[in-house]
Amino acid sequence: MASLNVPMYDPAMVRPMREELTRIGFSELRTAAEVDAALADERAPMLVVVNSVCGCAARNARPAATLALEHPVRPNKLYTVFAGQDAEATARARSYFTGYGPSSPSMALFRDGRLVYMLERRSIEGRSPRDIAADLVAAFDRFCA
Repeated sequence: MASLNVPMYDPAMVRPMREELTRIGFSELRTAAEVDAALADERAPMLVVVNSVCGCAARNARPAATLALEHPVRPNKLYTVFAGQDAEATARARSYFTGYGPSSPSMALFRDGRLVYMLERRSIEGRSPRDIAADLVAAFDRFCA
């Protein structure tokens, strides 16, 4: 049986996709322990993006996150896990997304240690980055102010 630690994609190929989020302030969570350390007891507003190699992550999700973070009201903490690359970290992050199934890409907003807003792939795929960013900005105004 293959370990969850074996990446599905070549790390060199994925690096630019990772950097698209880390360049704008996201911290990568690469292990289950890092996810727990970041999410378990955090009370400040935080955004967790499940990144992926799919077209809707490149075309919609990552550009939307970039646009939304231009807004003056935003989460204090920004985290990302990479589906298909850091499987254990992704599975652990998804365990915090209570009531939602696995979805890549996706974006989860937490406040006071609980999930308060979720954008699943179905709310990302086929939509413009500006429309997705507007949804995120509305959530930031509601939960991060």
